[in-house]
Amino acid sequence: MKKKKVLLISPQPFFQWRGSPIRVGFNAMALVEAGYEVDLLTLPIGERREIEGVRIIRVANPLRLNNIPIGPSLPKLFFDLLILLKGITLIRQGEYEVIHGIEEAGMIAVILSRLAGCRAVFEKHSDPFSYKKGFVKNCLLRLYAGVEKATVKRVKAVIGTGPGLVKQVEDMGYRVPAYHIFDIPSSLVDPRPDNIARIRDELRQQEDEVLITFVGSFAVYQGVDLLFAAVPRVLGVCPRARFIIIGGSGEEIDQRRRVLREQGSLGGVSFLGKIAPDILPDYLAAADILLSPRISGVNTPLKLLDYLKAGRAIVATDVEANRLILNEETASLAAPDAPALAAAITALVDDSGRRREMGKRGRELYETKYNFTQYCRRLAACYRYVTAETPSADDNGANSRKSDHATGH
Repeated sequence: MKKKKVLLISPQPFFQWRGSPIRVGFNAMALVEAGYEVDLLTLPIGERREIEGVRIIRVANPLRLNNIPIGPSLPKLFFDLLILLKGITLIRQGEYEVIHGIEEAGMIAVILSRLAGCRAVFEKHSDPFSYKKGFVKNCLLRLYAGVEKATVKRVKAVIGTGPGLVKQVEDMGYRVPAYHIFDIPSSLVDPRPDNIARIRDELRQQEDEVLITFVGSFAVYQGVDLLFAAVPRVLGVCPRARFIIIGGSGEEIDQRRRVLREQGSLGGVSFLGKIAPDILPDYLAAADILLSPRISGVNTPLKLLDYLKAGRAIVATDVEANRLILNEETASLAAPDAPALAAAITALVDDSGRRREMGKRGRELYETKYNFTQYCRRLAACYRYVTAETPSADDNGANSRKSDHATGH
């Protein structure tokens, strides 16, 4: 029996080590697992990565760019046009059952599905109103919000990466099922005990040091200013504490080093820069405490899924984004200010029993819910609805907040 074909459209670089490209890779893998033949249409930018069962098709790169920033831009618009034109060529060459568009490619999926006479899925990764990028970009994002609304009205189903995004779709008032298919840890590789022991030996300068690790970019919404304001407070009362910072550019790291040196705190902080995704699980599992000082956003920070998988204690700010999957059983939640964050970290440094219990509960949450098996199940449920002539009662009604397929609650 011939496999049904899906055209998956990603207007982001593939592959890059950030949220959307990671998720696109999991989408492609999950669709292959569900029995589909997948064409991934994407940008000519990013690491060359092969996925078994997936044909990766890249548009041309006449601009000779090797990177493209997140958010609206003229190069992004140019590449979107190339993706649309390439998509028209592809639908003439073969029959697709579903055209699945990520972010602004949702409208491209709508156009191509109308031309091809098939069904479209729109996958929403972000809230355009949460960006604060200056007057021009904010105007473009408001324009995109209108395009997004028109997209939702014309697709067979919407996928949201978080319950906040699903609610935004529901609030539009269209009778389109919105499925919550949550993110999962960014690597399918499990940490190895021998690697964990080696990394702990490399990172600790004293045998009894407690390793406190942060992973992420140095973007403002990540809460890095809050984190570095808390560091001297913790080191002032906890000589056993050592902060491990993973992420940031060379220039950003140098800037933070200068400030810490002036404060007399640099000796208690180690900057590792960026760590390859399939090595990162070993570094997270080598930590004693993992940090998520996020200060804004409605999406679950991807790092939290990696933290749960690592099975280590978490200290997080008590904000909506962290609360989407964390509670008092799986994390120590602190008000988003430096004294509160420092106090929460300090309390865990001296409480190894609580750290172990918290890490155990987090790992259990990963094993029962936030894993690739559950991800595949939920995406398959969405596609059963999209491709069925008469959707079953189990797969329909995804707009309901009580629907397991839609919300994951």
